[in-house]
Amino acid sequence: MTKRNVIIIGAAGRDFHNFNTFFRNNAQYNVVAFTAAQIPDIDGRKYPAELAGKLYPKGIPIFAEEELVKLIKDLKVTDCVFSYSDVPYNRVMNISSIVNAAGANFMLLGPGETMVKSTKPVIAVVATRTGCGKSQTSRKVVEHLMAQGLKVVAVRHPMPYGDLVAQKVQRFATVADLKKHKCTVEEMEEYEPHVVRGNVIYAGVDYEAILRAAEKDPSGCDVILWDGGNNDFAFYKPDLTITVADPHRPGAEVSYYPGEVNIRLADVIVINKMDSASPEGIQIVRDNIRKTNPKAIVVDGASPIKVDDPSLIEGKRCLIVEDGPTLTHGEMKIGAGTIAARKFGASEEIDARPYLVGKLKETYEIYPNIGNILPAMGYGAQQLKDLEATINKTDCDTVIIGTPIDLNRIIKIKKPNTRVYYDLAEIGLPDLKGVLENFVKKHKLKKK
Repeated sequence: MTKRNVIIIGAAGRDFHNFNTFFRNNAQYNVVAFTAAQIPDIDGRKYPAELAGKLYPKGIPIFAEEELVKLIKDLKVTDCVFSYSDVPYNRVMNISSIVNAAGANFMLLGPGETMVKSTKPVIAVVATRTGCGKSQTSRKVVEHLMAQGLKVVAVRHPMPYGDLVAQKVQRFATVADLKKHKCTVEEMEEYEPHVVRGNVIYAGVDYEAILRAAEKDPSGCDVILWDGGNNDFAFYKPDLTITVADPHRPGAEVSYYPGEVNIRLADVIVINKMDSASPEGIQIVRDNIRKTNPKAIVVDGASPIKVDDPSLIEGKRCLIVEDGPTLTHGEMKIGAGTIAARKFGASEEIDARPYLVGKLKETYEIYPNIGNILPAMGYGAQQLKDLEATINKTDCDTVIIGTPIDLNRIIKIKKPNTRVYYDLAEIGLPDLKGVLENFVKKHKLKKK
């Protein structure tokens, strides 16, 4: 039987999972390449033989997505599998057209082929876009379950940008583990809020191996929490799916892949940020939920902010620094830092663009619509160095840090600065507490 040559089109996350679950031991297919987008400095590497399995003793090369057409022709590719998230529908079909015109089939793998079954109850927190508020929703779920005396182990969507073999299975229980595993800023933003609350969180590359380790975690495990990334659907088969929607970007819940998948899969939909979104935006999201998944429980939510020192904002010229992916492929125009600047009376929101250094200039070239906010890009040492230099070069009175971690811990900010914090606040009923009480009863979970 002739094998079908495959390219997996990805961004160092869902692509590796699709390979591991569907292709790794599948003798009908020969994965000849991965392509990479969204994440800098991923192309030019290999998916290593140690993770690729016996059918791939030399590993699998990773190329830039720009080379896709040439690769299809040169490698005699029959199938291209689109495997990354937070992409508008027209872009997905644009890539499909490119693939089809080059002579190959365009494929999307679904939950049935890629979700791994756990021996523990699984709650998945996913979203319609990057930056909807999955992290604070996940934290709220953990708080409710811990209040019932249950041990929750979180597993985060992958961000494996370093040594893939070393990152096969990663366990984070303390802040020191972040340094041990050489985490990027993006990784720290997701892992640190869990570990400072006393929770264990896993991540890495091989998500079946990660799941088995999480189920047997030394601290105990009653429930697995899937803490999603971007707007991807879960890697594990959930017993409860909570999807977070963002009324700041109304309509995205039915126009971005695979965010609409998450709306349709949802048992519960949290409409977040209602405290800062327009009534019109909120209503559009409600209407789209009603049309797409009328059986879902809808929880109204807000993300109220608090600031270390509001006096550093009032009347000051402020540089606002926000989470990188939320501003780049998440396309957010307003984040926690911007809300804080306006709430506490900043005299001016300083445009970061005249002060950009090094790789941050490249970020703005790729994503020209970021605007005046500075994304906290930190995928590598050079990006961190450039972020530090840009902040310190900027002519401002105050730096507002809207990222989920304190940037002062990893770079030296030589200007007055203050952090913005935010958690999920549920509005009225139904709420997550009631949903989770029913979940605990259904699965006969008992306090240890």
